[in-house]
Amino acid sequence: MSTGTVGKESTSRYFPPSILKYFKRKLKWSSKKEAQSSAATPPSAPVPPSSTGSSLTKLEDKNNNNGFTTTTPPTHFDTADSPKMTSSNPPQKKRRIALGCEGSANKLGIGIISHDITTGEATVLSNIRDTFVSPPGTGFLPKDTAAHHRAFFVRVAKTALSTAGIPISEIDCICYTKGPGMGAPLTSVAIGARTLSLLWNKPLVGVNHCVGHIEMGRTITGADNPVVLYVSGGNTQVIAYAEQRYRIFGEALDIAVGNCLDRFARTLEISNDPAPGYNIEQLAKQGGRVLLDLPYAVKGMDCSFSGILTRADELALMMKQGKKGPDGEPFTPADLCFSLQETIFAMLVEITERAMAHVGSNQVLIVGGVGCNERLQEMMGAMAAERGGSVYATDERFCIDNGIMIAHAGLLAYETGFETPLEESTCTQRFRTDEVFVKWRD
Repeated sequence: MSTGTVGKESTSRYFPPSILKYFKRKLKWSSKKEAQSSAATPPSAPVPPSSTGSSLTKLEDKNNNNGFTTTTPPTHFDTADSPKMTSSNPPQKKRRIALGCEGSANKLGIGIISHDITTGEATVLSNIRDTFVSPPGTGFLPKDTAAHHRAFFVRVAKTALSTAGIPISEIDCICYTKGPGMGAPLTSVAIGARTLSLLWNKPLVGVNHCVGHIEMGRTITGADNPVVLYVSGGNTQVIAYAEQRYRIFGEALDIAVGNCLDRFARTLEISNDPAPGYNIEQLAKQGGRVLLDLPYAVKGMDCSFSGILTRADELALMMKQGKKGPDGEPFTPADLCFSLQETIFAMLVEITERAMAHVGSNQVLIVGGVGCNERLQEMMGAMAAERGGSVYATDERFCIDNGIMIAHAGLLAYETGFETPLEESTCTQRFRTDEVFVKWRD
């Protein structure tokens, strides 16, 4: 995965003074504790493939009152009958382990994954996430989101390590989101990743956020070579793989589909907890009495959502003023959410079907936060079924931004020999999916 060099600057620009001292004080991971952890905790075992073809451990997420996410640790090997190691029988490394740091938007995620060196099988060891939630009617500002990530980074990292049950010495590399995303949150998490890299003397691997979603989706679902619909708060792309690149066949010309939904949630002053798009989805399930007329803006393989949002905002104002809909009856927020979803999802289905026809694929993989939407999955499934194909999607643990997808994609790149030097460990808000050289695929 080639990330390129974004300017040559002094190390102090990438690693502010006193930050190392701060993290040393907060982390308090001594070599003595690491040795105790290594002696007390046996390695984690891969699980058999699930019914969807996934070889990953299925973990149950539990949210507490402050939005902090924890996971259930994987099962462990019984080492009672393991052969004793002697100087003539040195231990051999059976797996590679990566720690991934994600913070491109309002979710801070740190995950740890292992790859079996012989089989390549992936096992999720931990997948921890903490979300910055802004008040209803507002969005999340970069400075506030970055402050959240800085405040919670140490806590999330320590929880990820304790959940994984591994010593630091077993970690092979530290992976972080290089881009795309919001500048301030990206930078905050990159500083944390550099700190861990220096503290533990581990190589860094910069990861493209979009590629992380794709590789995690492929591994979880077992999709072979699908057309990928990547839909999130910051990106809308239809993608297919060819010649070691993820090629973009179509995308949003203005705002992303997730941004459209989030901004409309602000118009209706819908709660941002757990996510504005999720709350719009629940409201839409109560609507359907009337399909309000919204612009349908498909231009070739591309989409435009800004005009739809403008018209939806106008209808919301009419609703608040007590005006009636096209059928002469008042309409509700549920009717607005239903109409918005039906229109924009129909656009996404159209361009995805066109890409499937072009590349001759009968598989669709939906990734990104909006990919959790059940109505989108239902509409895409109906289209794929008519073509004799199938749709693959994951649940919120892996659809929504998370650290494990960064760890997974970063470890795939690391296994090909890729590393990111400290002086090149920058972030960029614009890092296109097709810029990445996917060396780990044929």
